[in-house]
Amino acid sequence: QVQPVESGGGLVQPGGSLRLFCAATGNTDPVHTIGWYRQAPGKERELIARISSDGRTVYADSVRGRFAISGNKTKDTVDLQMNKLKQEDTAVYYCNFFDVADALLADWGQGTQVTVSS
Repeated sequence: QVQPVESGGGLVQPGGSLRLFCAATGNTDPVHTIGWYRQAPGKERELIARISSDGRTVYADSVRGRFAISGNKTKDTVDLQMNKLKQEDTAVYYCNFFDVADALLADWGQGTQVTVSS
């Protein structure tokens, strides 16, 4: 079974940038789409960006124009470049995998903490 491994989080000032990395362990053959999600304290987990095997991307309104999801062949990861960060972007960020029928393939991992604060 495929499992996500997230990394790259940290503390950044408002207006700053971070790059998150989503790696996979296990069998990745069924993976069609990779999504980045986040969960802020007291809130539900929300989808912020997805990328499909054909390269199509989808973004939440709250991050469109500031975040970019892409495949990284060098590191074999799916990256989330986050620019112009705001305090409301503070959350634990998770990635996960979906098959061609859009079924979730993996258990949620530990995520990576992003804190935006001055």
